[in-house]
Amino acid sequence: MTELLKPYPDAAAGEDIIASTKTWLERAVIGLNLCPFAKSVFVKKQVRYALTAASTPDELLAELEHELALMVDTDPAQLDTTLLIHPLAMTDFLDFHFFLGEVDALIRNLGFEGIFQIASLHPQYEFAGSEPDDIANFTNRSPYPTLHLLRESSIDRAVAAFPDAEAIFERNIETMERLGHEGWKKLWLS
Repeated sequence: MTELLKPYPDAAAGEDIIASTKTWLERAVIGLNLCPFAKSVFVKKQVRYALTAASTPDELLAELEHELALMVDTDPAQLDTTLLIHPLAMTDFLDFHFFLGEVDALIRNLGFEGIFQIASLHPQYEFAGSEPDDIANFTNRSPYPTLHLLRESSIDRAVAAFPDAEAIFERNIETMERLGHEGWKKLWLS
């Protein structure tokens, strides 16, 4: 399910942004098995792609609150996870990184700790202590800045069903090191 939140300034560009995000999800996240839990919700069409024209932190927090409320009000069988894509806000990774503290505060203030978890994805994503071009960073690099809204109950079920879930991060880094920068680029050539 896809929704443009507020009118996006350029409808055609908005459709391209969503298409790029879907391609990234299919080819990188699912195709490389970076998240072994993603395929199930993708196949069942339980992923919401919400594109926002928010351009300030406050606007983005308001959109995040709206999306969380929607998830509360929607059966997980219909909507299990949301990708809140925000190409006009938090385009600088450091700004985005510090903004995540506000995201955590919103989750606490709404009483959603233990109910929802927000994963951070960004085109410039950089793990602490890594170099910007370190291939490991690409495990969390999305085409556009994105907040991934996850239900804690779904995470718990997925982890219980997946043997050795704590090894996912290390396996992802090994996958990316085998793939390398050239392999990553080839994912987007067709």
